This record gives sequence, C-alpha cells and structure tokens, in this order.
Amino acid sequence: MSAIDELVLVTGMTGAGRSTTAKVLEDVGFFVVDNLPPQMLGGTVELLGQSEGASRLAVVVDARSGQFFPALNGALDELRSAGLRPQIVYLEASDEVLVRRQEAARRPHPLISGGRLLDGFQRERELLRVLRGAADMVIDTTNLNVHQLAAKVSTTFADVTNAGLRATVVSFGFKYGIPVDAEMVADMRFLPNPHWVDDLRPLTGLDEPVRDFVRSQPAAEDFLDQYEKLLLTLTDAYVRENKRFLSIAIGCTGGKHRSVAISESLGERLRAHGIPSVVVHRDLGRE
Repeated sequence: MSAIDELVLVTGMTGAGRSTTAKVLEDVGFFVVDNLPPQMLGGTVELLGQSEGASRLAVVVDARSGQFFPALNGALDELRSAGLRPQIVYLEASDEVLVRRQEAARRPHPLISGGRLLDGFQRERELLRVLRGAADMVIDTTNLNVHQLAAKVSTTFADVTNAGLRATVVSFGFKYGIPVDAEMVADMRFLPNPHWVDDLRPLTGLDEPVRDFVRSQPAAEDFLDQYEKLLLTLTDAYVRENKRFLSIAIGCTGGKHRSVAISESLGERLRAHGIPSVVVHRDLGRE
C-alpha cells in the first residue's frame, strides 16, 4: 500500500496533550497531520508513501472529527489488512485537570452543546472508550508538565533504529495514587526510608547521598537484579505480540526518595541493554 515504515495514531482527551505530542513527533522526524478525517487516513498513507524521504507518519484523530469519527475503526482495519500496523498513542488526564486546562485555554469543547464542560468530557470518554482499550501506549498527563510529556514522547520515538521495546519508568508516591497508565507496578516500601534519616530527609533520590543510601541496601540490589531479569525475559515476548511500549511504575510512600533512586537505576540498566528508556518522576516536589 505504501512505503511508510512507521504510522502513529495520536488520540485521546481534549486538553490531555495531543498538540504537544504532535509537535514532538514532528521534531523527531515524523510527517504530522492534525485533525484528519478518518476516511482520509488510507489516502494520506498512500500519498506520503510515494514521497521520497517520508517514511514516518503521525496522524492526530480525535473527537473534533465529529460525525466522521465512527469511520476510524474501518480505516484502521484497512491499513492492517494492507500490512501496516498503526501504533495508537492515547493521552488522558483526570476530569478535574482537563476542566482546568480547558477553562484556561478558553476554547469550547468539541462535544459540549450548552451543558457543563464536564458533560463534554464524559461524552468524549465514552466515544473514545474502545480506542483507549486498543491503544499501544496510554499516557496519563494528570501530573505531567509539558516538558515531562515532551521528554517521554521524544525518548519513545526518537530512536528510529530500534524496533524493539521502549520503556518508561515512572517513580510515584502511593499516597498520591498508582499511575493509571502503568502496566507493571513495583513497591519500594520494603526498603528503609531515608525520610527517617535527618541528613537525608530534605534531599531526593536524585541526590547522591540518598541514592547511595538506597542502593547500599542488599534488598535493593537484589530487587534490581531480579526485576532486570524479568524485564529482559518479557522483552522478546512483548515484541512478538507487537507490543512496543511498556510503562513501569516504581512506588514508595511519597515518591521522593526510594522510588526515585530505584527508577533511575532501573532506567540505566534497561538502556545498558539497548532498550530506549525515559525516567519520569511524577511526584517529585509535591512534598
């Protein structure tokens, strides 16, 4: 059908970061089309495939398509039948955050018709429900700023030579809730807490004294060794099943010390094995 090597479909909730994601994909070499009617997806892929040097396409499709949106599933099925598997990236955030962002942007929601803004988001979630379930990568931007989202997307898609697994390691605090987009969750509360060491309390897991304290615990190294082996065992299996993205959440009580230090170490280990990995500290600075 085309010479497109990589097709990314960006979708998700209004205000969740679709525009930022599209800009980053353009920066890392994708040809980006925003708000494309689903019926034009196949034609766009075919046209771009005939262009020299254009092998990576990102298309933003969402609720703005209105009456055309239901045609998306059929368009995706046609592409898969032609041998091109789109990678679906779905962006979401909590209703509270989405409402606040939309009010700040002072733009109408595409699905609101005289009711509350929250009603528009509820209709949007229902419209996108099936697509979210089919997503290869779900990014919850509730606690991510623009720079953190950009770093995550850039790290995931910048390496065009790597066709294997790409990972995101997220540190978090259990008292703020488990990341909703996490596919694997590990609890670091079995390690001694630097919070109870006076000299370490004001520092974070990014500081060398805290990192050394956490890593000096025998249980920490044992965890990293075993978890590294588990992830390497899963890598080939995930790729065989066409799963290219993995979100790993590492938690402790407040997301300040243990989870941060272990997340950094795990990211280093994954990158050492050639797995592109970005480390995001979701709750750092909240205490």
